Amino acid sequence: MNAVRIHDHGGTNVLKWEKIPKPKLSSGQVRVDIKATSLNHLDIWVRKGIPGVPLPLVTGSDASGVISAVGEGVDDSRIGKKVMIQPLVYCGDCKACCTGKENICESMCIMGENSQGVNAEQIVVNINQIVPFPDHLSFEEAASFALVAQTSYQMLVNRANLQKNETIMIWGASSGVGSMAIQIAKAKGARVIAIAGTSGKCEKAKSLGADEIINYRKDDILDKVNSFTNGRGADVVFEHVGELTWKNSMKSLGRGGRVVTCGSTTGFKAEINLTHLFFKQQSILGSTMGSKSAFNKALSLLNDGKIKPVVDRIFPISKIPNAHKYLESGKQFGKVVLSYE
Repeated sequence: MNAVRIHDHGGTNVLKWEKIPKPKLSSGQVRVDIKATSLNHLDIWVRKGIPGVPLPLVTGSDASGVISAVGEGVDDSRIGKKVMIQPLVYCGDCKACCTGKENICESMCIMGENSQGVNAEQIVVNINQIVPFPDHLSFEEAASFALVAQTSYQMLVNRANLQKNETIMIWGASSGVGSMAIQIAKAKGARVIAIAGTSGKCEKAKSLGADEIINYRKDDILDKVNSFTNGRGADVVFEHVGELTWKNSMKSLGRGGRVVTCGSTTGFKAEINLTHLFFKQQSILGSTMGSKSAFNKALSLLNDGKIKPVVDRIFPISKIPNAHKYLESGKQFGKVVLSYE
């Protein structure tokens, strides 16, 4: 079968659509014929080089498809079912897993990062990683849900404890996690300030439910936040941009506010004014991926029609280098998807 693998880190030229052996089934596993996968910024970081990547690596974290075979101990009635892939891998036995914190499991992996990924014609996964999806979703939409929804829910609810009527400021509203965060925050009854870099992206953020939109290329961010919050500042800032936005994130934060961050696409260096931090009783929270409960609660919102995957553009899997370039260009709103038809 064919799969996308990297043998070295580098530019898009290291992405190879090549023949590899078909995966073998073990007890408690299923084989999925892949119909669609989607890109995350994680794919860019993995391709360029981050610690812990096993090479050669099948890339990709998000996927949907149809179960074509099952291993011992799995009911064969599952064959033919449409499913999405939950990409978090965990042991299920350690203290973290037993207390519902699977995303800090000592052996935690994310498919396509420190475990083999989903960009293949077929994959084999554990039974707890397959999730049926609503009939109204396409394969492309189903492949655009798991990682961003799980990550966003973990950040907003499990880490920042976002409450009804609180104000949250969301950077990168056009990204996969940003577009999902807007919807989850609104589903929780929060007031959303969404930040993007073009008028078109701002309008799309508005259509997802954002109460206030800021064009960071044109608007004075601090003035806008102060005006919208009557000078109180945001209760929560949703960060994943890093160095370029950090100063404004901290300045926008009100008393008792929380900054929650899952990434640093523009750099990892940040300055903190400790006087403001302790005097205003603020918190800075790190977050990676999401627990099993974060995924399940986000899935409930999906099933109830309160949130939806946002698909921007679809590329054939053979054109994955072009898809990477498009994602790196920052032109998308929502998810960039790869089709296997």
